[in-house]
Amino acid sequence: MSYTDAFLKSVLARSKVIAVVGVSLNPVRPSYYVARYLSLRGYRVIGVNPGHAGAMLFGEEVRGAIEELPAEVDMVDIFRRSEAVPGIVEDALAHLPGLRTVWMQIGVENAAAAAAAEARGIDVVMNRCPKIEYQRLHGELRMGGFNTGVISSKL
Repeated sequence: MSYTDAFLKSVLARSKVIAVVGVSLNPVRPSYYVARYLSLRGYRVIGVNPGHAGAMLFGEEVRGAIEELPAEVDMVDIFRRSEAVPGIVEDALAHLPGLRTVWMQIGVENAAAAAAAEARGIDVVMNRCPKIEYQRLHGELRMGGFNTGVISSKL
């Protein structure tokens, strides 16, 4: 899928409360450091993982299921295999009245679940990472050694 920078930037700008489904408490796991990064950028991040339910992560209690999330969650970031996405999206659509975005991480795609969300007016991003997109769109990727396209005299 191809997404315009304006679309991705608008999704990231309007999102305030992000549920990270499949979050890990292990700081070397991508789901942990993506959630940490987003929380450091001012998002309220709530982890969802039945194996870690009740643990505290970035000032929030990890929830065991989507049904336990507060109604103000407006974005769901999915760190699960593609085949798990339909059930996650179904639960999110049923239990999150403020949901505006379903975001599937790099390598995660499910066209049927995306169509179901879009039919309800929910924006969908597949096979992308909100951390990487935030960094790219805000000129931060240089810290990771990537070309940001910004010309600078700094070494």
